[in-house]
Amino acid sequence: MRKPNIAMDLFSSFERRGEPLAPRWLFARRLVINVGLALALIGVSLLTGMLGYHYFEGSGWIDAFDQAAMIIGGMGPYSEPKSDGGKLFAGFYALYSGLLLIGVAGLILAPLFHRLMHHFHLPDEEKPRGGASKPRRKM
Repeated sequence: MRKPNIAMDLFSSFERRGEPLAPRWLFARRLVINVGLALALIGVSLLTGMLGYHYFEGSGWIDAFDQAAMIIGGMGPYSEPKSDGGKLFAGFYALYSGLLLIGVAGLILAPLFHRLMHHFHLPDEEKPRGGASKPRRKM
């Protein structure tokens, strides 16, 4: 008997070439799981940014949220950091946020692109068209 693996059941592997297209409910489940993971990653990253700005810059929680949200959103810093620790944190946080954007986009788009590519690689179904095929002429 197969030992249950919660991680593999949660993240079902994609179908392979030659296998039929996954049902819509499975595709929707994959998409919801990936979007949920992306939102969780963004939330944890936003919280980390808030903590960093609060600790290194002494910002209030609203200002720390504003700074972190502007960096994660790709808009850039709201105001220049004043301390050396704040400048280092802001630089590393901005680099991390750029990579986060790429990773989150890939996480969300992976099920969509996989389904699209798998759809185009399904074997064509042979359908007879109302009669026998005509023999080819030899030239």
